[in-house]
Amino acid sequence: MKMTTEDYLKKALLDTQERVRDFMDISYEVKNPEVKQFLREYAATEGLHAQELKDYLETGKVR
Repeated sequence: MKMTTEDYLKKALLDTQERVRDFMDISYEVKNPEVKQFLREYAATEGLHAQELKDYLETGKVR
């Protein structure tokens, strides 16, 4: 079965949400405070991307 554009966007959203969780989980494990902060900031950035994908799926518009 061929994926639609919406399917690709939904997959991208799920992948991005998973990256947010992964970066946060890793940040709890590392000892280096600079790396910990970097991972948390990166997770926050990915969270913004996830929100943009979600918004686009809901409204069909890019912020």
